[in-house]
Amino acid sequence: MALGEMDGAESEPEEGQNQELGVITTRSILESFTESQEVRGLIGNLKGVFGDLVTREMTMEKFIGIMDKYQEQPHLLDHHLEWMMNSLLDIVRDNGSPPPLAHLAFKFLYIITKVRGYKLFLPLFPHEVGDLQPVLDMLVDQNPKDSETWETRYMLLLWLSMICLIPFDLARFDGNIISDEGHARVPTMDRILKIAKCYLVVSDKARDAAAVLVSKFIVRPDVRQKRMADFLDWTLSMLSKSSFQTMEGTVVMNGMLQALAQLFKHGKREDCLPYAATVLECLDNCKLSQSNQMVLRKLGMKLVQRLGLTFVKPKVAKWRYQRGCRSLAANLQAQGSVVQNQIITVPANEADDEEEYDIPAEIENVVEQLLVGLKDKDTIVRWSAAKGIGRISGRLPKELADDVIGSLLDCFSFQETDNAWHGGCLALAELGRRGLLLPSRISDVVPVILKALTYDEKRGACSVGSNVRDAACYVCWAFARAYDPAELIPFINQISSALVIAAIFDRDVNCRRAASGTFPHGIEILTAADYFAVGNRVNCYLTISVYIAGFPEYTEPMIDHLVNMKINHWDSVIRELSTKALHNLTPRAPEYMADVVLPRLLPLSVGTDLHTRHGAILACAEITHALCKLAEENNRSITYYFNEESLEGLKQIHQEALFLLCRGLGGELMRPAVCTLIEKLSLSKMPFREDPIIGGWQWLINDSLRSLSLVSSAARQHIKESAVSALAALCNEYYINEKGDADPALQDELVTQYVSELQNTEEMIRCGFSRALGALPRFLLKGRLQQVLEGLKKVTLISPADVSFAESRRDALIAIAKVCQTVGVKGEGSEEEYVCKDNITQIYATLFTAVTDYTTDSRGDVGGWVREAAMTSLMEVTLLLVQNEAELINANICKQIMCWLAQQSAEKIDKFRAHAGSVFLTLLHFDHPPVPHIPHREELERIFPRSEKETLNWNAASEAFPRITQLLGLPTYQYYVLLGLSVSVGGLTETTVRKQSGFPAGTRIFWTVS
Repeated sequence: MALGEMDGAESEPEEGQNQELGVITTRSILESFTESQEVRGLIGNLKGVFGDLVTREMTMEKFIGIMDKYQEQPHLLDHHLEWMMNSLLDIVRDNGSPPPLAHLAFKFLYIITKVRGYKLFLPLFPHEVGDLQPVLDMLVDQNPKDSETWETRYMLLLWLSMICLIPFDLARFDGNIISDEGHARVPTMDRILKIAKCYLVVSDKARDAAAVLVSKFIVRPDVRQKRMADFLDWTLSMLSKSSFQTMEGTVVMNGMLQALAQLFKHGKREDCLPYAATVLECLDNCKLSQSNQMVLRKLGMKLVQRLGLTFVKPKVAKWRYQRGCRSLAANLQAQGSVVQNQIITVPANEADDEEEYDIPAEIENVVEQLLVGLKDKDTIVRWSAAKGIGRISGRLPKELADDVIGSLLDCFSFQETDNAWHGGCLALAELGRRGLLLPSRISDVVPVILKALTYDEKRGACSVGSNVRDAACYVCWAFARAYDPAELIPFINQISSALVIAAIFDRDVNCRRAASGTFPHGIEILTAADYFAVGNRVNCYLTISVYIAGFPEYTEPMIDHLVNMKINHWDSVIRELSTKALHNLTPRAPEYMADVVLPRLLPLSVGTDLHTRHGAILACAEITHALCKLAEENNRSITYYFNEESLEGLKQIHQEALFLLCRGLGGELMRPAVCTLIEKLSLSKMPFREDPIIGGWQWLINDSLRSLSLVSSAARQHIKESAVSALAALCNEYYINEKGDADPALQDELVTQYVSELQNTEEMIRCGFSRALGALPRFLLKGRLQQVLEGLKKVTLISPADVSFAESRRDALIAIAKVCQTVGVKGEGSEEEYVCKDNITQIYATLFTAVTDYTTDSRGDVGGWVREAAMTSLMEVTLLLVQNEAELINANICKQIMCWLAQQSAEKIDKFRAHAGSVFLTLLHFDHPPVPHIPHREELERIFPRSEKETLNWNAASEAFPRITQLLGLPTYQYYVLLGLSVSVGGLTETTVRKQSGFPAGTRIFWTVS
């Protein structure tokens, strides 16, 4: 029974590509095995259900479902394992049980074993003398090739491995070696060995159980004396004859390696030592490192480390670092921190005595293979090698162990692959955790770990290194647990800063979570940067970083990391986020930003590396804007934080960009970056008025808008938006005079040029200059409004030459709404300056015409983009008029607006239907003040209650059509709704068509009559 639900949901609503998959975790915290009675019933009913296939399968699925719930909390089964096993084995032992029933019982046993693990399950098997012969007989009766009963063979082999531990010589079970028929009977020892050998070469799960059987059976004193040497000869012979290049050879080698690894793990050292060198030589000859089978390489690594442990004496090194009492109870009872801070030391002479023994030459070979294993391409092999390094180093003399650490540090070279870095980090963590990395070596290890915490290498379209950074966090965790705080004090600031930086600025969510450990000010930081908070990358960069930068010891390291490692990152999303983070961090250290960071960025912004150049330009823009805002807030001069050199450097960026940076493939990155720089410098009110640089900025913006057709479709929108934003900021700051007006010559040149570009034969140029006109400030539109509206209206019209220019029509409609919002409303005003009674009809006519755009081409219903923009513009213009001079909206205009929206709300494409429905309800329920002249307002508010404005799912045809068809009962809307429904019924979407069957009674009759 679940005590409660622990739900943690994270989503990453980031811009562009900056989205990480939302991680949703739902975990049931169970208290006990509450289904025990149900399981008793299932086991008790096995005799009644095994004969019927359907019932048997249903029972099996139900049992699996119950057991799978305890995969994460298998310990809850511990008190119930014995009775479950005994109940199932009673069925097996019953002579009256048919084979299918016995197989079903063994399947249930296997499912339990899978959840709890065979190691804990094994001791519960009955292991009396009387069980030996029946189990052997059952195994003999099995068919090793039967794929339906492998669970039976697996469980019988595990059972036999437990029975083998009975403390009697197996020869006593043989009795008279001559059978009644006069034939020699096979001794029990040989029968078991034959079974083990038989199942070591099969391809199913029984092979794993056979290896366990071998490890228990061969180490028996009587078997060891008579059969161990022969068995090892057989396994080595099989290894030598098999090849990992064939499937059969892979299966055989897997079984042999498992058996040897288990044998050298559980056997006594003095029994295994005579054979260890021979096994190691055979293993070397197999050349498993060249195999592409990950399991074979992992088993080979496991066997190598077991052989290494056999070569050296099984004693714990006295020279290891011990932190003292690690018992929580003892620490709580101790006064102060006396017990915690005690370091156990060993007298030098005692340590010397412990180390006076010869280390076999084979150890060098073993350690070398383990070091090579740290660089394997598979994590599981590297992890096995790391554990082997830790285990063997713990048995070596101090000097030899230090040599191993020295060789291990060679993995951390930038000539090595990310696999070597990852394996090296795992090994360092193992050594530190075991106290085998002495404090004298920390000074060599910490710089390596700091590099590993920021390891990130680009490979093609992605990067590698997240596993290295994650493992480096594990090393830090291991060091914090292993060493006394006094040992880490010299390095604590470096390590804590690196961990904080990783927790906030790492690209991968798992690394951010791994790094969110303990640091100075740990409680305060972890409160803000907990497991779920660091799951959102944008939140980390823009919010949590600002809070943590409030602690002085982290401020400059965080800024330096962004400048050195992130603004030149291969991922453009990380570069852009980093520059925004620098903007937010500027108030924490304005002098450092102005005196150190900005001078460092300016040369990079005109450098040769594209990514560095891109990030540096954006960083200069963001930092400059932040510094100017800070100066303005403190009533200081805008240039308070800038010297002449910095101002010239900011100008130099554009001059270099003008001739170099915006050409070729880099233009897709550099154009929006330089436009952002222009925007931020304009918003910063930099003292560049009347400077020739302004003309250069204007040329660059215009050139970017003209070049939209030359860039990829993915970059087009970003460049267009950046250029338009830069244009708006530039005009507002540098083109307005003291009286609030524009220079007439400049205004005439700019507006005329932009309007003329609206008739360009390139669609993208029309798009760019349409949006540019929409971004012009009021003082530039003053006296030119009719010219601009006429030019935009022409773009929205469909002619044979530009019928496919849907994107330009869309952007022109967006621009019309923006222009109206910019100039404002004045009913009796001039049509050249305001939205007024003289031009409102023209504006609405343009928007109504666009709502009927049903253009299609190879891209599909491209007219939908135009209709969507027209609906948005209708809403924005209407609300603008309602809030200022509602009398400009007559009943006919309002009727057309609502009818066209009703038609769009009944159409087939979910996205456009949802947008139309949203606009329809927004106008219907607008209260500040209400939209006048809406036909049938009361009936509409009954069909679409205000309470359902936000919850009605227009994307779902099953919710939208039952509502929209009710409008057929309102005469004003009938024609338009029918028109929209006819488009839907004639569409290809089966779901949409099917939902038409939900029309109200009478609708179909009206449809027919119409």
